[in-house]
Amino acid sequence: MRRFILGWRPNVARWAILLVLLTALTAGPALAHCDSLDGPVVTAARSALESGDLTPVLKWVLPEHESGVREAFSRSRSVRQQGPEARELADRWFFETVVRLHRAGEGFPYTGLQPQGAPIEPVILAADSALASGSGDELVHHLSDAVAEGIRERFRAALAAKEHSEDSVEAGRHYVAAYVELTHYVEALDSLVAGHGNVHGAETDDSHGHR
Repeated sequence: MRRFILGWRPNVARWAILLVLLTALTAGPALAHCDSLDGPVVTAARSALESGDLTPVLKWVLPEHESGVREAFSRSRSVRQQGPEARELADRWFFETVVRLHRAGEGFPYTGLQPQGAPIEPVILAADSALASGSGDELVHHLSDAVAEGIRERFRAALAAKEHSEDSVEAGRHYVAAYVELTHYVEALDSLVAGHGNVHGAETDDSHGHR
């Protein structure tokens, strides 16, 4: 039985909850880490222009985008020899090209380069810190605590609403809304943990799961 709760299609509702979940976990400005001028993608691109070695940049793009990066690299290296202003413009264009193709590989649109020092999501900083330290414990705690609180909060709301769900139609609808919030939240979590979720683009198959 397919479900249409409050005008929401099941698959749309599920992915809306997942987006809310990811936003809650990051708990910070929604700026892309790899879009910033001091992010890892631009840092690699800047180093490549100075050294002439493009290899460190290529890992940031998909194989099908490699030729575009190579062409941009060659042109930028040539143009930047024409003076300071040309160098600045060529560098910027190369940075934008690499970031745009990197974002395309992630399934996201390119929205421009963020300035140096732009806010980065706390969860991304935690991941970078974990990789730098060689221990993922703090990252696990960071996410586990956020997920646990998200489940508890939605469970408490659904349980409280359930107690009065038969009092009136309005109360019943309030319970259904809380129930949908809880079940879609845990369903999105389960899908993500199982590897079925794709944070870089919503899946379209709605042939399984809660209906």
